[in-house]
Amino acid sequence: MTLVAGAIEVGSGIRPPLKWAGGKRWLLPHILPFWRAARRRRLVEPLCGGLAVALSLLPERALLNDINPHIINFYSWLRRGLRISLPMKNEVSLFYEYRQRFNALVGAGQAHTRQAASLFYYLNRTCYNGLCRFNRKGEFNVPFGRYKNIRYKSDFTEYRAVLANWEFQCVDFEKLILEPEDFVYADPPYDVEFRQYAKDGFPWADQERLARWLASHPGPVVTSNQATDRVKRLYRSLGFDLLLLKGPRLISCTGDRTPVDEVLAYRNCADG
Repeated sequence: MTLVAGAIEVGSGIRPPLKWAGGKRWLLPHILPFWRAARRRRLVEPLCGGLAVALSLLPERALLNDINPHIINFYSWLRRGLRISLPMKNEVSLFYEYRQRFNALVGAGQAHTRQAASLFYYLNRTCYNGLCRFNRKGEFNVPFGRYKNIRYKSDFTEYRAVLANWEFQCVDFEKLILEPEDFVYADPPYDVEFRQYAKDGFPWADQERLARWLASHPGPVVTSNQATDRVKRLYRSLGFDLLLLKGPRLISCTGDRTPVDEVLAYRNCADG
């Protein structure tokens, strides 16, 4: 069955603080039925990205992990009530100055600092399409975005209470310690040619490894990906049910807005 995502109210939540390429807020109407039946469980996201799902579901407890240390550092500062004091303007010269400063902090082993978190937020809001891309040296290398207007935020204290009972980690997903009853939602990078959202990328071998790890969990599991033939074969072979969707094309260098074929794979889920 194929469904077309529409504008469905997803309930009370808080907007994600970062722009995130491939964010899954549009998928919430399809994830919510599974979550409603399991909402007293802990939410686990092994690849949490921009937090669109967690900040919409608002679980009491969550374990949120990502292989990108810079977003995890940013979220750790959100939990402390981050306030950004550095000047933020939509200017090309300032962007490249701050990008150089951020990469210098990374090179000096200071990527865990509040300054690094503040610079990361600015780069995320100002760079091209909100991309989060790093070269092999671990340097942020997305160019200036050329937006007409950007609304920057400097006071993030509203996130402090929301994130208070959420745990953040930055490890390989197989190192996460799951509880049998956890509700797991996984949103890996799409199965496409470009996967360099962290310096080591996310190749097909990792897609297979993630799928096997998810299939081993005895609790409810939901995962999303681009509906390539090999992705559908992989999850069907591991006992997942599939829901095929038409999702928005959020990034296109050609301006193409043709909907993307998306698959939502799930197992051990009630649909109430």
